[in-house]
Amino acid sequence: MKFYNNVLELIGRTPLVRVNHITRQHKIKATILAKMESLNPGYSVKDRIGVSMIDWAEREGVLKKGGTIIEATSGNTGIGLALTAAVRGYKCIFVLTDKVSIEKNRYLKALGADVVVCPAAAKPGTPDHYVETAKRIAHETPSSFYPDQYNHPANPAAHYATTGPEIWEATDGRITHFVAGIGTGGTISGTGRYLKEKNPAIKVIGADPYGSIFKTYKESGRVPEPLPYLVEGIGQSLPVGNADMKAIDEVINVSDRDSFEYARQLSRREGIFCGGSTGTNFAAALKVAETLDENAVVVFIVCDTGEHYLTKFHSDEWLKEKLLLEPQRITASLIAETKNGSSPAELVFVRPDETVSEALAKMNGHGVTQLPVIEEGRSVGSVRESGLLTKLLADRGLLEAKVGDIMDKSFPVVEMDTSLNEIKSKLQRNPAVLIEDFKRITGIITRADVLDLPG
Repeated sequence: MKFYNNVLELIGRTPLVRVNHITRQHKIKATILAKMESLNPGYSVKDRIGVSMIDWAEREGVLKKGGTIIEATSGNTGIGLALTAAVRGYKCIFVLTDKVSIEKNRYLKALGADVVVCPAAAKPGTPDHYVETAKRIAHETPSSFYPDQYNHPANPAAHYATTGPEIWEATDGRITHFVAGIGTGGTISGTGRYLKEKNPAIKVIGADPYGSIFKTYKESGRVPEPLPYLVEGIGQSLPVGNADMKAIDEVINVSDRDSFEYARQLSRREGIFCGGSTGTNFAAALKVAETLDENAVVVFIVCDTGEHYLTKFHSDEWLKEKLLLEPQRITASLIAETKNGSSPAELVFVRPDETVSEALAKMNGHGVTQLPVIEEGRSVGSVRESGLLTKLLADRGLLEAKVGDIMDKSFPVVEMDTSLNEIKSKLQRNPAVLIEDFKRITGIITRADVLDLPG
């Protein structure tokens, strides 16, 4: 029989996959290869360090039977630790920020861990910061092990021992550039050291979000004031022990928009379903490869799976809320479903047999100044507060008139998948457009609903 003794034996030995369609689009001559760390059992590169740090703790006698593992994490290291803990019988407590996706939060709980959430806005060194909170819980918990992935030597050691050799062997030593994010520093430092020992000419490139400190820190030694960014799992607000800047040749900044866009492109055009930090790495890899010839081999890390971010950047609604969705993907349906940052609201309308008084009451009650006139699911006209008031000034008796007798022409009607550009064009000539789904009016879009949208 052929089988593995436990799930931990599945960690590592992940394949390299060539990127094809996107590189052709960008006229890249070099070979760009994705190191598929999302194929680890916990779906991320952090599985490697989870087992490595626990192995160290067991050897050193720091972690004993019945002990508790406590760590500050953006999710994936916690998952790697939790997998090992499940196999070996340890308890886990993980401290996250509220920036971490709900999918990773729930995944940790599904693996049996307890989760504590801290505000992402808390500054390093303050009591509410997630690292300080994890340290405090570890200090208060008997028989606990606090790995401290940012400084633990078993973190880069895992990549020096496994990730680096795997890449070297899989490329037959032909790798010329290695691209990875800088979060804890373990992946890029451990892998980079190994590759440079094999061939000092290999360039190690750090991919880092705008707002993180590493590019300025690498180039000047100065620690700038960090700024917020949305990508999870990479970047820092302060230097960390495992980020060996001597092993890194260059740091390339990548925007949230490019990180998410390239992650989505990898998913849709290459079938590589991945997270935002992978998009950061790939954007940097493309930048590096722009001037390289066909002899160059660029390897970047696929950090984790896109399943961890289904409610975040793999959601058009989330990207629209963050003003990061490309305009060509914004449709009438998406605008109506997410306007005002809320869930879809029931369409407010008036029937032609209702009175002007009832129409004004609806406008007042719902805080709107215009209403479609709907009959049997179809648009037959419209009424606007300004027009009604003008008519009432001339004839107060119109309050009891039927809407159908005094209504204006209908607002334009568009399909669910109508583009933002077409909607804006219609709104230049009309105060609102109506959305039709299967021959029934289901929503309305006003000029105010598209003012803050791109395009």
